[in-house]
Amino acid sequence: MKIAVIIAAGGSSARFGTKDKLAEDLGGRPLLLRTVEFFTKREDVQEIVVVGPATDFEDFKERFGPALSFHGVKIVSGGASRTQSVSNGLDIVSLNIDIVAIHDAARPAVDNELFDKLILACNTFDAVIPALPLTGTVKRADTQGTTISDEDAIADSILGSSTQHSVNAFKVQETIKREGLWEMQTPQCFSLSLLKQGYAQENIINCTDDAQVIEKLGEPVYLVEGDSRNIKVTTPSDYKLVKAILNVTGPTERPAHKRF
Repeated sequence: MKIAVIIAAGGSSARFGTKDKLAEDLGGRPLLLRTVEFFTKREDVQEIVVVGPATDFEDFKERFGPALSFHGVKIVSGGASRTQSVSNGLDIVSLNIDIVAIHDAARPAVDNELFDKLILACNTFDAVIPALPLTGTVKRADTQGTTISDEDAIADSILGSSTQHSVNAFKVQETIKREGLWEMQTPQCFSLSLLKQGYAQENIINCTDDAQVIEKLGEPVYLVEGDSRNIKVTTPSDYKLVKAILNVTGPTERPAHKRF
């Protein structure tokens, strides 16, 4: 079975802050490269395509291109949406590929056990994705919250900036039964022919993952239980967690008496 991997790396990292999360150090290499390296070590993976951001694509290639090219990875510019970005990557996948796995660039902790299970299921099904069953109580809440803050006008006038603490509170609408609810992960795996059919559709711009594109075709999608360690780095807290999962530590600071 010949496998191609499309790695979606075109997100804005808005919730991560001012830094580019894909460039964050993870054991001496950027997070993006750690994700890519997993697939370069798989003998069944024939091709890897990294889809970069549509904006600042040249800067993306300048920063990551040499290391990605060293591993034989193709790089292509993304589009205005995730579906357009994946479509751009799909356009350069070879026609002799059997399975296309689409993976989030910010999930560097995927492992062989999970990937092996997905590929095994692909021997029977054309659309297989990893997911975790929801175990906690699930609430639906208002999308608009109420901001509550402590006002300290005197301190503000003295310090010259806001010293207020605030919290957003969202009103609960209902409790949702969690039976049959799953949280999606990647890599999501599809036969090449089915994926091309899915991305040939119109009106898929609002699809939030690739499985939804296939669902719009009316074709079945099958879930394989994922891995709780296969987290997506979205916030700085996620970055700290994935370093712990991968047993990556930062550089230790020299003791004060040995700094000179």
